[in-house]
Amino acid sequence: MDYFNAPGRNHLFVPGPVNIPDQIIRAMNRNNEDYRSPAIPALTKTLLEDVKKIFKTTTGIPFLIPTTGTGAWESALTNTLSPGDRIVSFLIGQFSLLWIDQQQRLKFNVDVVESDWGQGAKLDVLESKIASDTAHTIKAICIVHNETATGVTNNLAKVRQILDSYKHPALLIVDGVSSICALDFRMDEWGVDVAITGSQKALSLPTGIGIVVAGPRAIEASKTAKSLRVFFDWKDYLKFYQLGTYWPYTPSIHLLYGLRAALDLVFEEGLENVIARHNRLGTATRLAVEAWGLKNCTEKEEWHSDTVTAVVVPSYIDSAEIVRRAWKRYNLSLGLGLNKVAGKVFRIGHLGYLNELQLLGCLAGVEMILQDVGYPVKLGSGVAAASAYFKNTIPLIPSRI
Repeated sequence: MDYFNAPGRNHLFVPGPVNIPDQIIRAMNRNNEDYRSPAIPALTKTLLEDVKKIFKTTTGIPFLIPTTGTGAWESALTNTLSPGDRIVSFLIGQFSLLWIDQQQRLKFNVDVVESDWGQGAKLDVLESKIASDTAHTIKAICIVHNETATGVTNNLAKVRQILDSYKHPALLIVDGVSSICALDFRMDEWGVDVAITGSQKALSLPTGIGIVVAGPRAIEASKTAKSLRVFFDWKDYLKFYQLGTYWPYTPSIHLLYGLRAALDLVFEEGLENVIARHNRLGTATRLAVEAWGLKNCTEKEEWHSDTVTAVVVPSYIDSAEIVRRAWKRYNLSLGLGLNKVAGKVFRIGHLGYLNELQLLGCLAGVEMILQDVGYPVKLGSGVAAASAYFKNTIPLIPSRI
């Protein structure tokens, strides 16, 4: 039952959890089964191979951990580092802030590089630190690829370029929770040593699988890392991989079948087409925001995110009221502003199994809400800007040509 029922479907436009496609719901609608039977290892084997494709790696080893992105963070850190290790971590928004808090509580020596919220990571500061670290005391660089709180995407290729130019051996550990399988992500090409994502974001699954992919250097580091770990220990997984049974403990079987369906949808559309679709959705949303006379929280075009847009509201409007009104009157779910930008921005999530017409419905709802809260937007202005862009960019559906 729904605790707060409403006609029609809820229009879910938070930047995760996202809409779940019917194909995934049907795939998960099944009875429990014995995970020690031959069926689950056979399924798991295909998932491990195919997950590597969305990370664009041939050398990484995936771990499908029954957890959230927060657990995936912890797994990435504790398997590769030891207490007291020096790491450089970038604070650019709420989720990078939470990851830094975890790093500090795990007793790492965290060198925090902070940017204003709405700006990307200060890579010039990173270069200065790497250049001066001739003793190689920095053991890892931790960076959020796409900061969901502010809609900022960082340049990972540049991070790798900096490390390589100084021949620095620090591990590159990346939070790709709201980027992988939606934004361009190249694990092998960019020399990412550990990358993580969550099932509830671009893969359009329920929350519950933290996907960690570890490259060869990270696997090697895990052999000597002294951080305490039990549930998240890669060594246990690798042991069962060798045995061909894959699971050191009971997996979420229904989510595994859902993940199989999710990956099939990605490959049917084509990963590059998925990335291009997200670019269209992000571009159209930004054009709508501009047409409304509002500003994007992200300060420079190079940092624009194609999975979430944080919209800055005038000082006389509380952005939380926009989110409340959206849910109470229009059955539309938008993202709140968090922490430093609470009350100042609302967020439109545009990631996952989502098409252009769905987004136009969201933009139409936002326009009505903006008028409700006293902002003088012209109804249809943002929708028109997005529609004009879509009309010239939406390709034919490949399966229907």
